[in-house]
Amino acid sequence: MKRIHILILLATSLSLQAQNKSVSLPYREYLEKVNTGNLEYAAEKLNVSASHAGVVAAKVFNDPELSVSYFNNENKKLQMGEGFAVGLSQTLTLGKRGAAIGMARSESALTEALLADYFRNLRAEATLTYLEAVKQQRLYDVTRKAYENLRQLAESDSIRFRLGKIMEVDATQSKLEAGILGNELLQAGTKLKNAYSALSVMMGTFSIDTLYQPTAQLQTEMHEFMLGDLIAKAVENRSDLVAALRNTTVAKKAVKVARRENIPDIDVSLEIGRNYRVLNEEAPAPPFTGITAGIAFPLKLSALNRGAVNAARFREKQAEMQYSQARLQVQTEVMQAYHQYQSLAEQMKHYENGLLKQAQEVLDGKIYSYNRGEVSLLEVLNAQRTFDEVQAQYIETLFNYNAALVELEKAVGIWDITL
Repeated sequence: MKRIHILILLATSLSLQAQNKSVSLPYREYLEKVNTGNLEYAAEKLNVSASHAGVVAAKVFNDPELSVSYFNNENKKLQMGEGFAVGLSQTLTLGKRGAAIGMARSESALTEALLADYFRNLRAEATLTYLEAVKQQRLYDVTRKAYENLRQLAESDSIRFRLGKIMEVDATQSKLEAGILGNELLQAGTKLKNAYSALSVMMGTFSIDTLYQPTAQLQTEMHEFMLGDLIAKAVENRSDLVAALRNTTVAKKAVKVARRENIPDIDVSLEIGRNYRVLNEEAPAPPFTGITAGIAFPLKLSALNRGAVNAARFREKQAEMQYSQARLQVQTEVMQAYHQYQSLAEQMKHYENGLLKQAQEVLDGKIYSYNRGEVSLLEVLNAQRTFDEVQAQYIETLFNYNAALVELEKAVGIWDITL
């Protein structure tokens, strides 16, 4: 049984290290890789490029039209002559091009704001993924140390049983508990490797034999925040609010475009014609060149239909209401994130002000007393479980505290996270 315990520990360590090349990954370097390598973020960047191209496309002028005509009186007896004409025409859209350019620019600004908001969420998600990997590292270490303690206890009990100091059932139970914890160690190792793999997804990389291991630690430093200041910063900085505001600008530009559509287009034309000599005896005429200029515009009766303009106005009002709702939602999110952060900060203090130390002291005392034959094995095992649970709960609380800080800064639209 002793050899089985050792093999479990060795197998777990080898599965994490031997088959996979470990690469240290500082938090700052990790965020840089996410910024440059995340595939979804790269795809979102193309929307900005497309919107810039849309602005260029909106600046195009209407193409002019070139016409060439030829005429000939085929009745040779009349001798009316022949000729040709070359004409050039252009459609003028009064104000429509400028409105379209303004619309395209406002849509481009909206796309940039949406990209900034996408990165705000991506940065927070990537940080939580990084923190999850750090948490799994800590939990694995706790399980490994607990297993090592029980393994040493089982070895000691085997010796004591052979010396006749304890009963066989106690020695067997020690081995059994160590074996159970060995299985938990294997499971913790699997969770740890999966957490490492999630980092590669965020960075847009994939490798079968490489695992990125965070070098940072979960932070215990407390931050002081004023709720009023946080809400004011959120209203000013949140990229989704900026996007909602720019969406109202797009809606206003759309109203302008709809109004300009009711302005009639004007067609201007210029034609030069050449008539050859007319030899008809009744109406002879010398050759001559004629110039014709013209202007044409439609009778815009369709402008009486205000449906498109009214629809654009309704969308403008809708965008303004959506902005107001988004602002209210941001304020609520900041308040909720602030309260969650404050609660977890208080929970952190409870652990650091004695719970961890007390659990360690109880475990050390029970092991010492057990080795002296003063307490039962069950008391030692209960103390070990309590200590492990307190350690795991502390790590979970520490992770939740760090995650709450990330969510709070994400809600406010600020970022000074350092790990």
